[in-house]
Order: sequence, then C-alpha cells, then structure tokens
Amino acid sequence: MAEELVLERCDLELETNGRDHHTADLCRERLVVRRGQPFWLTLHFEGRAYEASVDSLTFSVVTGPAPSTESGTKARFPLSDTMEEGAWAAAVVDQQDSVLTLQFSAPADAPIGLYCLSLETSTGYQGSSFVLGHFILLFNAWCPADDVYLDSEEERQEYVLTQQGFIYQGSAKFINSLPWNFGQFEDGILDICLKLLDVNPKFLKNANRDCSRRSSPVYVGRVVSGMVNCNDDQGVLLGRWDNNYKDGISPMFWIGSVDILRRWKNYGCQQVKYGQCWVFAAVACTVLRCLGIPTRVVTNYNSAHDQNSNLLIEYFRNKFGEIQGDKSEMIWNFHCWVESWMTRPDLQPGYEGWQALDPTPQEKSEGTYCCGPVPVHAIKEGDLSTKYDAPFVFAEVNADVVNWIQQEDGSMQKSVNNSLVVGLKISTKSVGRDEREDITHTYKYPDGSPEEREAFTRANHLNKLVAKEETGMAMRIRVGQGMNMGSDFDVFAHITNNTSEDHTCHLLLCARTVSYNGILGPECGTTEVFDLALEPFSEKSFPLHILYEKYCDCLTQSNLIKVRGLLTEPAANSYLLAERDIYLENPEIKIRILGEPKKNRKLVAEVSLRNPLTVPLSGCAFTVEGAGLTEEQKTVEIPDPVEAGEEVKVRVDLLPLHVGRHKLVVNFESDKLKAVKGYRNVIIGPS
Repeated sequence: MAEELVLERCDLELETNGRDHHTADLCRERLVVRRGQPFWLTLHFEGRAYEASVDSLTFSVVTGPAPSTESGTKARFPLSDTMEEGAWAAAVVDQQDSVLTLQFSAPADAPIGLYCLSLETSTGYQGSSFVLGHFILLFNAWCPADDVYLDSEEERQEYVLTQQGFIYQGSAKFINSLPWNFGQFEDGILDICLKLLDVNPKFLKNANRDCSRRSSPVYVGRVVSGMVNCNDDQGVLLGRWDNNYKDGISPMFWIGSVDILRRWKNYGCQQVKYGQCWVFAAVACTVLRCLGIPTRVVTNYNSAHDQNSNLLIEYFRNKFGEIQGDKSEMIWNFHCWVESWMTRPDLQPGYEGWQALDPTPQEKSEGTYCCGPVPVHAIKEGDLSTKYDAPFVFAEVNADVVNWIQQEDGSMQKSVNNSLVVGLKISTKSVGRDEREDITHTYKYPDGSPEEREAFTRANHLNKLVAKEETGMAMRIRVGQGMNMGSDFDVFAHITNNTSEDHTCHLLLCARTVSYNGILGPECGTTEVFDLALEPFSEKSFPLHILYEKYCDCLTQSNLIKVRGLLTEPAANSYLLAERDIYLENPEIKIRILGEPKKNRKLVAEVSLRNPLTVPLSGCAFTVEGAGLTEEQKTVEIPDPVEAGEEVKVRVDLLPLHVGRHKLVVNFESDKLKAVKGYRNVIIGPS
C-alpha cells in the first residue's frame, strides 16, 4: 500500500500571480488575486510524489467568521482534469517529480475578502489536511463575467490601478485642480479597506449575510459610501464645515487618502477629524479602487442640497438681497462624489455603467448616511424611482432656484436671477492625462432639448417645464484679470437695458467671503448707486473695489468670494439679482527633482514658493507625499518668517521603490496662506 502523501510546503507564486492579476504592488508578502481569473500554486511534497491513480486531493476555501456553502462563503472542490467555468476549481498544470504545479480559479461572482485555502489528501484509508495559506480575492475589471468588467485597458489602468489624480474645486467660472494621492496599493491600505468592511453595521448585525453579499459591487459600494463618514458607525471621517478645525486637521490640509486611512486604523477605528465633500469622495475612491471596483471622483458646480425632494431651492432675502432664515437647503459652489463602474442586475437593462455614490453625510438613505449607487443614466433620463437615492442626486444637478425679496410692507416679491444655473461643468480627470474631462452630458441632455423636456416630465420637475419669463433688463457680474491671493482687484456689475424705455434703478453691489458649501462670511466690499438712469438699449458697468486688507482675515481656505448685485426698479416693483463666485488663485509651488530618478536610489525634491502677500508669513511648513516615492508623509518646517515677496525653499529626501510614473504632491501651510497645493510628475527608471 502506498505511503501517506505529506506536504512539505506550498509556494503561492506571488510574483507570477501578482503580474497576471495586476496586484504586484499588493503581492509582496501575501497572495492577492482577482476573481474569475486563474491563479497558480506549487505544492512541494516530502518523500514521494503525487500519483493521480493513488492519491485524492480535495481543496476548500472559506471566508468570513461563519462560512457556509449556501451563502457562497465556503467551497470544497476536488482536483480535476479541466477547469470548470463559474465555480471554484483546481487542475494540474505540470508535475516535476514531487513538485506539483496547480491552476486555481474563483468564480467571477465570488464574495471578495480574505480567504483561507486548505488541502485534504487521502491515500487509501489514510488522510491528512494542510492549510496552504491565505489569499485576498478582489473584484476583477479584466474579467468579462465580473460585474465590474470594463472593456478598455486605458480605463482599467486609470480607474483601478492609478494611485494619483486630481479633484476639481474653485468655481464654475474658475475651475481649480487639486492634486491627490489616492495610494490604494500603499502598505497596509488593503488591510484597512477590509477592516472597514468588517466594522460596518451590517457585518456586526449579521456577519455571514454581509460576507455573502460582498459578491456584489452594488452592495460593497453602498457599504463604503456609508463607512467613509462616521455619522452612524465607526466610519473614517468626521465632517465639519464651520471653519473651526483647531482640535483636528483642516479638510483643506489633506493631500492624500493614505494618511487619513492609516490614522483611522491607528486610532482604533476612531473618526479622523475633519473631512469635507472632496475628502470623503477621495477616500471612497481609494477604498473602492483598492477592492477592484473602477472608480473616479467627480465634481458638480452649483450643486443643490434639496432636503424635501421638491427639486426647488428657495432663497428668502431681505431688501439688501441677503439670505434670511433656514439655510439647510443651499446651493454649494461645488460638491464632489464618486462614480463606480458596474452592472446593475437588480435594475432594468440599460442602467449598467457609471453609478453615482456620495459618501458625504447629507441625508439618510434607508436609515443610514449613505447615498447610491444610482445609475448616472437614470439621472439623465429623470427616472427617479431607480435605486438608490435618485431624487437626491437628480436635484443636485437639476434643482431650480427661486429668490424672494422681502419688501417694505413685509410681502415677498419674486426676483429674476439668471446667473445661477444648478449642475454645471461636471468634471473628472481625463483617462491617462492630467487634464479635466467634462462629463455634464452624461447627467443632463442639452439645455432646452426635447429629450431634456422628456426627462423633466418623467421626473415631474414642474418648475423647469414652465417657460422662463423674459425681462428687458439684464445684469451680470464681470471680473478683471489677476485675481490672485493677496491682491486688490475690481469686479463689475454689467447692466443691459434691452427695452425702448428709460429705467431708473437702484444698484447694490456687495462682496462677501463664502465657504464652498454656500455659507457666507463677513462683507469685504460694498458699493451703492442711487437713481441709476438707464437709457433705452444701453449698457453700463459699475466697479466694486475689493481690497486684500478687507478679505484677508475672513477668507476661508476655499479662497472664495461671492459678489452679489441687486438691481431694484421701484416704479415697476421689479428685482434683478446676479451673483458670481470668485476664486482667488494661490501662488505656484515650484518643484525640482535633483538626481537621477531610479528605483531604490535616493532622490531630492527641491520645493519652493514665493510669498505673494504684502506681509510676512510665519509658521511655514511644506508637506509632501506620493505613492511609490515616499513611504509616508514628510513635513519640513521653516523656523523663520518669510518676508513679503521673498522665496522660501526646502529640500526633501525621497526613496522611489517602484518603476513608472508617479506624482509628488505638496501642501504649503502658514499663518496667513494656507492649503496651497502643488505637484510634479516623476518618472522612475529601473535601477
């Protein structure tokens, strides 16, 4: 009788599997593979070799705390001659004496997560069992049978594998790009992402059901959307919008997700202070890309926060045009969320593709602060019954705005405001390039088109179906050149009288600092023109001077100033409102790379900035990070003040560990100039 088959060791073939599964950065010490695609293992036996006629090999895989075959979290399968599609399977690829090379495959709908792989051997009446090792299974955008399959290799590279990118801020008229280090393959991040899944309330309530449902990217996306904020769970980030961040870190300070996720883990899953929309979106993007779901951050300009789903934001203003009363429904200068690519087997055909997910805690969905996934195409079609949270996202890009001005007798008069359109310049980073891509057309049909009317009718968006009243008077806010941080500048109210009559009006032009979520700060400039005579078919411009000394102490880190013009014509009892958000541009951070950029060879980054203000800067510090260039964030503090107009320059040591294209992302802080960002692409060659 043949002696018992004894396993000496199992080689998980990390290098080969990492290359084949696009997980090389994750496969340094353990096996990480993608579902629906074969991976390899080599078994080394002791004493004698495996004999197919004598030995029987059976494998088992389990995931989660209570694995079961019914829930798809446990499988037993024998060694077979052929690989069966859509099931766990193992087959012999090669045998050299006592070394057996095997090919395994996981079904394309297996739950993602940490698995244990075991082997049972039996020879006649004797048998043994061995743990071969643990592996992590991810979603697979390269596998046509996977729900997250994406058929463009360029897009897979960008939306799954690229570890850096841009998030768009500023205003619709001046879009500002913020470099960001997503770092989804940096040390420890995958473990943190799995930890995030394991502390979510659904797992704590029913772990086996939660692990089973991790086969669905719709489910995982929704869980991540809820777990990036900490409003009703042990989530990652606490949101704060009141410009008071002293007991934490200002949302504008962050330059990447890695530092945030590591802090969350190191604090024992305690919330990290503080986040705002782009931080929530960026961290969600890191987690979803890490788990294998193609994801991108998008920004919507003039984004509506509609609480009661009536698709209407009403502003009640006093006679000066200042907003009064409840500010829970607002237009945000911009708002960021993420889109993830997946099929929607739970919905009608045609709703596969990009799905909007919004991790910023705004409204509860099914009792939890999460939003989505909702098909972007359903938003475009005005199909508001579609799961999940279609009405809220539809309002973000389509709500109507009505302004009411209170008159002397207390009654409210409707004001015309053609300067504010909700849902403009919806933006994301282009594939493979450091450019902005405008994706507004994926959310909205062209303005005034029959398709747009159909979508509004379907959504019962009655306000948008009413023809806008045309007035013979028009006003818009124009800006000059050189609106840089620290400078004085002019803005103009440009008024047009398109009628054949004279009009006598009163103009109030006012500038106030504003947070990106629409909350106004103090006034930083105002002018008033009484008895303003407008001749027939004439145009006039009126300037407002905005001085650094007026805005310097009250500007938020969003660098935004809202200019409001209110034109009143007492004789006709009519009001015309125009608004514009002005973004003040920060100085440029210059980055020079000194030395030859090669793997495992020390590099130096020389980082500099010129103080654009008329006053010295104190408490200056540069912080740098970049996936593949630094293992962790590095901060260099400057002990002396930096005088007006002077340049500050520091050097930071880098040690690139990976060949390829990387981004070094830099943040500059000081007492009077905060959250200045810069970046430099660095191509690392082989050593």
